[in-house]
Amino acid sequence: PGHAFRRVTLTKPTFCHYCTDFIWGLAGYQCEVCNFMSHEKCLKNVKIPCSCIAPSLVRVPVAHCFGPPGHYKRKFCTVCRKSLESPAFRCEVCELHVHTDCILFACSDCRQCHQDGHLDHDTYHHHWREGNLSSNARCEFCKKTCGSSEVLSGMRCEWCGILAHAACYVIVTPECTFGRLRNMILPPNCVQLFSRNFSKLHCFRISENLQTETDEDDDVDGSTQGSTKDIQISTDSSKQTLKIFDGNDAVKRNQFRLISVPRIAKNEEVVEAALRAYYINDDQQEYELQTFTQQVLLSDDVINRNDAAEDSNLGSVFRESVPEAWIIRAKPKDKEVIRIYPAWLKVGMAYVSLRVNKDSTVQTVIKEVLPLLGRQMECLQNFKLVEVLMGSKQVQRMVLDNQELILNRLKDIRKTSIRQMNQTRFYIVENSKSIVQVNLFVGGLPPQLSPEEYTNILKEELAIKTNVVSVSHVYQAQGAVVLQISCFSEAERIYMLVKDTVVNDKPLYAVVIPAVMASKIPPNCCPLLVFVNPKSGGLKGRDLLYSFRKLLNPHQVFELTNGGPLPGFHTFSKVPSFRVLVCGGDGTVGWVLGALEEIRHKLVCSEPSVAILPLGTGNDLGRVLRWGAGYSGEDPYSILVSVDEADDVLMDRWTILLDAEEPAEGAENGIAEPEPPKIVQMNNYCGLGIDAELSLDFHHAREEEPGKFNSRFHNKGVYVKVGLQKISHTRNLHKDIKLQVDQHEVELPSIEGLIFINIPSWGSGADLWGSESDNRFEKPRIDDGLLEVVGVTGVVHMGQVQGGFRSGIRIAQGSYFRVTLLKPIPVQVDGEPWIQAPGQIIISAAGPKVHMLKKSKQKQKKTGS
Repeated sequence: PGHAFRRVTLTKPTFCHYCTDFIWGLAGYQCEVCNFMSHEKCLKNVKIPCSCIAPSLVRVPVAHCFGPPGHYKRKFCTVCRKSLESPAFRCEVCELHVHTDCILFACSDCRQCHQDGHLDHDTYHHHWREGNLSSNARCEFCKKTCGSSEVLSGMRCEWCGILAHAACYVIVTPECTFGRLRNMILPPNCVQLFSRNFSKLHCFRISENLQTETDEDDDVDGSTQGSTKDIQISTDSSKQTLKIFDGNDAVKRNQFRLISVPRIAKNEEVVEAALRAYYINDDQQEYELQTFTQQVLLSDDVINRNDAAEDSNLGSVFRESVPEAWIIRAKPKDKEVIRIYPAWLKVGMAYVSLRVNKDSTVQTVIKEVLPLLGRQMECLQNFKLVEVLMGSKQVQRMVLDNQELILNRLKDIRKTSIRQMNQTRFYIVENSKSIVQVNLFVGGLPPQLSPEEYTNILKEELAIKTNVVSVSHVYQAQGAVVLQISCFSEAERIYMLVKDTVVNDKPLYAVVIPAVMASKIPPNCCPLLVFVNPKSGGLKGRDLLYSFRKLLNPHQVFELTNGGPLPGFHTFSKVPSFRVLVCGGDGTVGWVLGALEEIRHKLVCSEPSVAILPLGTGNDLGRVLRWGAGYSGEDPYSILVSVDEADDVLMDRWTILLDAEEPAEGAENGIAEPEPPKIVQMNNYCGLGIDAELSLDFHHAREEEPGKFNSRFHNKGVYVKVGLQKISHTRNLHKDIKLQVDQHEVELPSIEGLIFINIPSWGSGADLWGSESDNRFEKPRIDDGLLEVVGVTGVVHMGQVQGGFRSGIRIAQGSYFRVTLLKPIPVQVDGEPWIQAPGQIIISAAGPKVHMLKKSKQKQKKTGS
C-alpha cells in the first residue's frame, strides 16, 4: 500500500520488515519513500502502508503530545523506519517515536482519549501502532514471536495491548474492548475536554520540565538538524547534493531536505527524488522544480524552466553553475478529484470523491456532495466545509467561505507546502451551536474565603470577564476554585496569567481538567485514579508516569507536583465507583489520604480503596499491605493487574494534636504568643526522641544536597552515618516526658526514644513490637482501633531492631494518648520530622477507618486480554 519498491544491493546485514528474518544473498527490495525492506517472496504479502499514505488512513485526527527531545535506545522512527541514535521525540500518550527531522511527516494519528466536539465516536476501534515491541512479544493469533530488536515490526493496539504480526492484525475484528484492564480504564467516550489552542502537554497536565534531558534549540522541528544524517554531503564526484524546499513556508523557516542525485540526472529523476524526500509518492509529472531565488516569495508567477533546460541540454538539467537550492512546486490544474469526508459518521472512515473544476466553489461542492451522502433533502445552509490540517503536533481546522473557489484553495495550500497538502482533508460538517466549556482548576489562593471573595480576588489579580467565567466549585479549606470558562481565548489568557500571579506571597497555579460524564461509565467499570510523585524513589516516578499514561487513559493519571491530589479527586468527584493508586513514599501516601479525608464529603464515591506502589526509602505501609519494599522496575502492566485483584482491608488513621504551651524560640523582647495548636494526621507511626532526631538530621542533609539523594541505597547509607554520630547519647528521654494512656499514667523505663506504631513495620520493615505472644496485650492489627507504644534505648538498640536481633520495649497499647513534653524534643510523624516546643501532644483515632488495598497472596490468575 503506497510503497515504491526497488531492488537494491545489500552491503550490510539486513532484516526483512515483514517477516523479521535475515535477508540472505545480495539483493533485497526497499521502498524508496519509507525505507521498508523486504524479501522478494514477502513483497506480495506486505500489508503495512507506506509513510506517504499514512495521513489518508487516519480515522479521527488527534495530535500527538511531544515532550522535549530525549535519547531512546533500541527504538525505531515510525516515519523513516531507521533506528533513533540522535535525540528524538516520543509521544507521551502513544508509542510513536520519531526523529527530530521526521516529526513534520508524522501525522495526527494519536489515541483519542477524550471527546472534543469533533468526530466523537462511542465505539472504539483498535488503535494499531507498529513496532518498538520487546523482542519476546508474541502474536495473539499464531503465537509466534512478533517483536524484533533489529527492525520496526509487529503491531500493538494501544488500548487493549493485543499484539499481532503485520500479517495477522488485518483479521482482527476492528472493535476494541480495552482488554484485561477494561474495568480500570476511564473510557475515552466518558471524558470531555474542549482544548483548541491548549498544547497537548497542558491538556494531559504533563509538566514540561520533567523530561528535559537535552537542551535542544526550540526550532528543532524539522529544519536541517537531522536531515543531513542520511545524506552526507556527497564526496563522490559523479553525485551532487541539492537542497530542496517544499514551498513558501519551508523557505521562510529555512527548513529544507537534502537529496543526492547523479550529476547527469534527468529532470524527472530529480523531481522524483525530491518528492520522495518529502514522503510523497505522487506522479512526478504533476510537479516541477523551480530555482530558489529570494524573489520567489514576492512573485507568485511560476518560473517554468523545464522546457528550456531540456531543449538545450539533452535531458540533463544541471549545467556547471547549478543553483544548489530548489523549490518543488505542483503544476497548476484545471480540474481534479477531491475527497470529502462526512463528519457525522459514528463508525468507520469513509469519503466521497468529487470532481471539481475552476468554477467550483465551496457552495457547489456542498450541493454536489449531499445527494451522494443521502442528505439531498436538507438545506445547504445547515452545512459547512472544513479544511483540516493533520499535523503531528496540532490539528488545525478552518471553515471555508462559501464563495471560495476550491481549486484556488488547493493551489494556495500547495504553494505553502506540498507536505501540508498531503496532510490536509476536507470534512463536510453540520452546523450546530458549538458549546465551549473549559474547566480550569486554580489553586494557591488564601484558604477559608467565601465564593464572592474568591471571585473578587480573581477579578483583581486576573481581570476575569465574569460574563464568560464563573466559579463552579470552591474548595475553601485548600484555597482552590474551579473556573468554568465559555471562551477559548479567555481560558488561554487566564491560564498563562495565573503562572505569574502571586497572592499573599503564594504563587497561584492552574491545571486544565477534563469533565467526566459519569452517566456514560459502564456499570461494572471502576476506573483507577493514579497519583504519581515524580520526585520519589530515585526519580523512578517519571518512567511510571509515562507507562501508566500509555496503559490507561492519560486523563486518569495525575502528577502530584502539578497541583497535588486535589485536581485528581475533583475530576473523579462524580464517578460512582473508583479506586486510587498512589505511587510514592509513605509521605506521599499520607498526603493523598489527608486530601481524601478533607474532600470525602464532596465525592459520590466517598470511600475509594487505596493501593500503593512504594517509591520512597522506608515504604513501611507498602510492606504491610504486601506491595513490597520498593519499586525496582517491575512491569507496570502486571502492577495494574495486581491492583485489580487486590483485597480490600480497613486501616486506622490517627489525629495528633500538638499544643505548645511555651512561645516559640526567637520571640522578640521575650513577649510572644504561644504557637497555635497544630493538627497532623498519622498513618504509620509517630516517634519522639532519638528516632525523630535521626530523621531530622537526614532531612537537613537532603535539603542541603537534594541531587545526591536519588537512590534508596545512598539514602540508607546517610541514615547509618547520622546514627553512628549519636551512639554516645545518654538515656534520659523518660525524664523529659510524661505519658498517659486511656486516662492512666504510665511509668516509662529508661529510654532514648518513644514510638507509637499503627502498622507492624517501622524504619524500613523492622518489627518493633516483636512477634512473641504476651497476655498483657492483644495481637496488633492495622484495624483494631489501638496503637502500640514501644521504647528504644538508643541508636545501638535501633540498629539491633533493624537487623532483626531484638525488638523494642513494649510499654502500652491503647486508643487515646496524652504526652506532656517538659522541654523541646524532636518529633516525627510518618517520616516528617521537626522540633516540638514543650506542651501537650494528644493522639486519638481519626474519623472513619480508611479503605486500603492489600495485594492478594494467590499467584496471579492467567487472564487473556
